Amino acid sequence: MERELLLECQRSDRNAQRKVYEKMAGKLYSVCRRYLKNDEDIEEVLADTFYKIFTKIDQLQNAETFEPWAKKIAVNECLQKLRANKALHISLDENFMGGSEGTVENISFEKDILNLLNFLPEGCRAIFNLFAIEGYPHKEIASMLSISEGTSKSQLNFARKKLQELLLNQHI
Repeated sequence: MERELLLECQRSDRNAQRKVYEKMAGKLYSVCRRYLKNDEDIEEVLADTFYKIFTKIDQLQNAETFEPWAKKIAVNECLQKLRANKALHISLDENFMGGSEGTVENISFEKDILNLLNFLPEGCRAIFNLFAIEGYPHKEIASMLSISEGTSKSQLNFARKKLQELLLNQHI
């Protein structure tokens, strides 16, 4: 992100904020979509994310770190939403294959991973996203979710196993 644009955002310039929103909305929407299924929740979290970005942008020290900083805010807002909805539960159900949206047979290749993630319980999906996509270590995931490192590791293994089963069932 350009340093000047971020400085203008720090001065609460609405045009600069609009430009930042236009540049980042798609990326942050994708981050939120990995954690949340409901479009209304995604839009709410996205709005909360941009509010936090624009109210805390003065804390940003380096323009080069803006995008990872913004993504971290989006992830944290998603986790807060999951906790508020009591949806962030850890599943130990080895027979879990469910998902309320569609069936495994309807998954298209273009949307394969995102759609397959919808078949995981919210807690497993959050841990998979945090570890495999966002790159957080288990220790930090455990701290973020108030669980043990062992639970984080076992849920990641559970998520990987279920994703493999889903992929094999689709012959992808």
